[in-house]
Amino acid sequence: MADPVTEIDGRFSAPGARATSWAAARAALESAQLSWLSTVRADGRPHVTPLVSVWVDDAAYFCTGPTEQKAVNLAENPHVVLTTGRDTWDRGLDVMVEGEAVRVTDRELLTRLAAAWRARWDGSWRYEVGDDGFHHAGGGGLAHVYEIRTAKVLAFGKGVNAFTHTRHRPPAR
Repeated sequence: MADPVTEIDGRFSAPGARATSWAAARAALESAQLSWLSTVRADGRPHVTPLVSVWVDDAAYFCTGPTEQKAVNLAENPHVVLTTGRDTWDRGLDVMVEGEAVRVTDRELLTRLAAAWRARWDGSWRYEVGDDGFHHAGGGGLAHVYEIRTAKVLAFGKGVNAFTHTRHRPPAR
């Protein structure tokens, strides 16, 4: 998400606090070892699951098996929230990406994403690229790959006199 519109919400921020920069929010997404993906089941109940994601070309990507609950949910409702951050209340940064999950099938992009997963996790996440998504190296199962088309990114700074609620939105097209 290049050059987003950034706004601080004073209702939920410390007096005089500054907005979390897009660079800081993006760095948290790029360096996250673990994120949580929230989807909605067909009956309206929420579903949250931990996963590893990558941030490439200003977008968040994740993958899942076609029969996993996330994929079943996405077939009915593509709206998602990807969350990462710290489990402390008084320090760190929590970041949420809200948007629509869109399946990635472009082989060139899938190849770049497979390289990103491999590089991000010391080579232990190895995917072979197929026309239908990722296959686990050595003949494992299929994983569909999704891009989150970002509607907004929320960043919640935490710390004494530094609590912030910042919204980053894609620029108007």
